[in-house]
Amino acid sequence: MDTTTGLRERKKAATRQAVHEAALRLTVEHGFDKVTVEAIADAAGISRRTFSNYFSGKEDALLFGDERQTDLLLHTLRERPAGEPAWSALRSAARAMLSGKEATPLQREWAVRTRLAMRHPSLLARQLANRVALEREIAHALAGRPGTQSVTPEVFAAMFLTSLRLATTAWIVEEETRPLLDLLDHYLDQAARPFS
Repeated sequence: MDTTTGLRERKKAATRQAVHEAALRLTVEHGFDKVTVEAIADAAGISRRTFSNYFSGKEDALLFGDERQTDLLLHTLRERPAGEPAWSALRSAARAMLSGKEATPLQREWAVRTRLAMRHPSLLARQLANRVALEREIAHALAGRPGTQSVTPEVFAAMFLTSLRLATTAWIVEEETRPLLDLLDHYLDQAARPFS
């Protein structure tokens, strides 16, 4: 039974990834406004109905890569030692997310998605809604850690995500000439300064 469930989940994950990759490729090739759900489904080799089982629209399919990165961040954050201070745990989780074996391909996709979101209000709106949900999840993961008595987990989460947004924007503007992790460290240092 576990083998069947595991296989089914792997197939679902592979389909979701294939749809995301098709959405990203088609958007880069043809532009966001010209890509349809039908075209994405065709490129991924699935029906429109199957597409709707995985994503509510082309925005979600395109931003799925963000979801993969945030899942990695949250998983790493939750795995940090319980006694580690909140800000330190967040920084360590970010470092792991941006320097792991999957970091380079994920960052390339991240750059593409960020550029697209900067040009398309509907994508940016979806990305911001996803970030609000992520902020809540980060705050929840930080609750009870040392340091959250003087600064709430919500403030830590907001400071972290603001630093990440600023670092990502600078990284894109500089055309990815400096490592994203270096830029994030710079902004995280600045964000933490008033609390030091």
